[in-house]
Amino acid sequence: MSRGGSANPAAASASTSARARSEQPPRNFPNEQFLAVCRELTRSSEGADPSWQLLTQSMGFNIYRRKDEKSGLYEYKIYGTLENCSPDLCADVYMDLHYRIKWDEFLKELHEDTRDGRTVIHWEVKFPFPLTNRDYVFIHERQDMEVDGQKIYVILAKSANSSKFPEKSGIVRVKNYRQSVAFQSDGKKGSRVFMNYFDDPGGKLPSWLVNWATKVSRMLKPLGSQQYQ
Repeated sequence: MSRGGSANPAAASASTSARARSEQPPRNFPNEQFLAVCRELTRSSEGADPSWQLLTQSMGFNIYRRKDEKSGLYEYKIYGTLENCSPDLCADVYMDLHYRIKWDEFLKELHEDTRDGRTVIHWEVKFPFPLTNRDYVFIHERQDMEVDGQKIYVILAKSANSSKFPEKSGIVRVKNYRQSVAFQSDGKKGSRVFMNYFDDPGGKLPSWLVNWATKVSRMLKPLGSQQYQ
């Protein structure tokens, strides 16, 4: 045996595998959550289950909502189709937060902090009068899934804590936020889309006003893909 060789090939192999695992970015969400979003997308032709109320139909999208009795706020589901925008492009645009500043008129500021392979995002959102601005600290993750031979692009996001982004005076921190989005080819040049969205904007405001502001400021914002270069 050469002096430079390994005396224990099995140990060397285990060490290499451990190093490879450590180099992978940490997972923010379990795989089951991504699969659940895929299942929602595949049932888009049926719409949401009966516990969800059809709120409106607009621009090829059906928007459903369901009231949380404890908070008085609504959670939303959206099913629809984006024509002339491929699912991979939709996912790229959705994950490109710096590009989002160019098309999302409600997004005021955006910052990121990456430590140990984990990126935490902070952004401030302009809320309509008479509400004060809100800010979010969250994590997100994209997985490109293959389900029954079909490629589905899934993005999950949820609130997170980070000492890098302390709360600011005059801005309300949204501490309960979650979102899931999925894109799949419509068989042509477009994409089938599913979105699930909830946040509690906080503050001492009546729930009807919070629901109205959330719907106005967040729902059905375009992805901006037609201007994406």
